[in-house]
Amino acid sequence: MTELWLIGMGTGHPGHVTMEGMAALRDAACVLIPRKGAGKEDLAHLRHAILRDAGAEARVIEFDMPVRDESQPYAQRVSLWHDEIARRWQTALADAPEGPVALLVWGDPGLYDSTLRIAERLTPAPRLRVVPGITALQALTSAHAIPFNTVNGAVTVTTGRRLRDHGWPEGADTVVVMLDGQCSFQTLAPEGLHIWWGGFLGMPEQVLEAGPLAEAAPRIVQTRDAARARHGWIMDTYLLRRTAE
Repeated sequence: MTELWLIGMGTGHPGHVTMEGMAALRDAACVLIPRKGAGKEDLAHLRHAILRDAGAEARVIEFDMPVRDESQPYAQRVSLWHDEIARRWQTALADAPEGPVALLVWGDPGLYDSTLRIAERLTPAPRLRVVPGITALQALTSAHAIPFNTVNGAVTVTTGRRLRDHGWPEGADTVVVMLDGQCSFQTLAPEGLHIWWGGFLGMPEQVLEAGPLAEAAPRIVQTRDAARARHGWIMDTYLLRRTAE
């Protein structure tokens, strides 16, 4: 593998892939598709649907994603997980045809995604090309028809873990939280906060909730639990904003 193309595929709608991304898929010699286990087959199916829409004729190679060892400290288990993913890429591509290898990345490869960090582990290092994609932030604000920021206001993009550990980020009017499986908004004092939440953004299964945090939080937890039980997985994000008293 001399070239690796990381193509942002948006948050679940095939139309999120840009014309540049579609052209790249047609030009690729090979496409890697991860299999994420039972109950998550639709993530692979969506990638196959995008390839069909693009008219791509590249060879498709699937590989099984490893599972993180939750017994390890957080930073260590993530690093070991990335090491294993890189090994599986290289194993899967052992007999790949010559030419660029494409990998469809959920959302955008540069925002709270580790594909670029995993690519750094490959030996020899391939030439990288990144094609941007629609982010969960864009999909969320579009779904709720709200602006991303207030006038001259600061926005902090963070994780559920950091929100739980450190609370509301200093100086932020708006906080967007990614990768939060524990609904960490419940740890905040709800007074003066409004929340916009979305799961399966851009997909037919999309679910949305919004309102003052004190009122919306229980609805979000209930909606999220029901959607996750129904589909076996969920990708969701939310935006919190201070409101005038």
